[in-house]
Amino acid sequence: MKKELIFNQRINVTQPKLPDYKMYTELLKEIWENKWLTNDGPLHERFKEQVKKTLLVENAELFTNGHLALEIALKSLDLSGEVITTPFTFASTTHAISNCGLTPVFCDIDPLTYNIDPDKIEQLITPNTSAIVAVHVFGTPCDVGRIEEIAKKHQLKVIYDAAHAFGVEINGQGIGSFGDISMFSLHATKVFHSIEGGLLTYKEKRLAAKIKSLKNFGITSPETVDYIGTNAKMNEFQAAMGLCNLESIRNDIHSRGKVYEAYLEGLNDLPLVRTLIQQDGVKPNYAYFPMVLPSREERDQLFESLKGYNVFARKYFYPLCNQFSCYKNFGFETPIAKDISDGVLCLPMYADLKVEQVQQITEIIKLELGEQLE
Repeated sequence: MKKELIFNQRINVTQPKLPDYKMYTELLKEIWENKWLTNDGPLHERFKEQVKKTLLVENAELFTNGHLALEIALKSLDLSGEVITTPFTFASTTHAISNCGLTPVFCDIDPLTYNIDPDKIEQLITPNTSAIVAVHVFGTPCDVGRIEEIAKKHQLKVIYDAAHAFGVEINGQGIGSFGDISMFSLHATKVFHSIEGGLLTYKEKRLAAKIKSLKNFGITSPETVDYIGTNAKMNEFQAAMGLCNLESIRNDIHSRGKVYEAYLEGLNDLPLVRTLIQQDGVKPNYAYFPMVLPSREERDQLFESLKGYNVFARKYFYPLCNQFSCYKNFGFETPIAKDISDGVLCLPMYADLKVEQVQQITEIIKLELGEQLE
């Protein structure tokens, strides 16, 4: 260990973007003036319209968090039986499926994108399959064309967990316009956030009333409750944070791009390290910087060594969802996902991270990996 490479302050894997304080408090004044705190207030409605423009979508609804948004997406499509999904995701994806009374069926992933592998989906389809829940892992788009072909052939619904993918575009088309419904997380750790928050974008306008009802206890009128819903409404304070952060989202993604490129440059001469390849025609958002090492032992050793330099990376996603005790009896083998999960390490990535800090981190990684190989 070189003491001169130790950071004076902790470098976390993520750091929430905070807007100009005065801008936020100006919106808080509006809340105090109109005394409207939740239930589709004026800031909520303004935020929703601006989000639709930003994401290039026609239909959207806001929620208190992404997990409840995903559960409501599943409920709104009246699904039953089995749902094919990926094990290489955050627990929320799989839990949402299970919480809706559905059975997750784990499909292996593509070794280059870390997303669900379309070539392996069809062999998992049974008469009980009703949908595919695919995840745009680390903001990298799934093979939306292939997934749509499979879904049409077998009459399945497609829900995209786009928690990481805010602002991503494919050939100029907003990523939230693919599939039947897409869910975005607006959690504080994401590229764009509203403190906590979630968002659904959807194709069919007829879903609007049902989605809106499901997030408000299933209420459809002052005297009718037609669905078994929940309370998933976004409040005005969250909407205010979202409105403020929308002002800087383009600059934030640009800054994250510089960080991403600095990592690529710094790790370029490490043959043992695998990094994600940017896709043609995709406008990325640089949500995360994952690197994959050859083994869990090497990954774990580097993970621990980085802490000594005040750098806190994350083993994301490890373990796989189908390795959790609550899903371990589902019996689906996903060897590629396991290989990626055993070696993956997400490095610090946020808009305010300096290129010089990234260069210091990559220098540390080269030093520590070199010592591992000696």
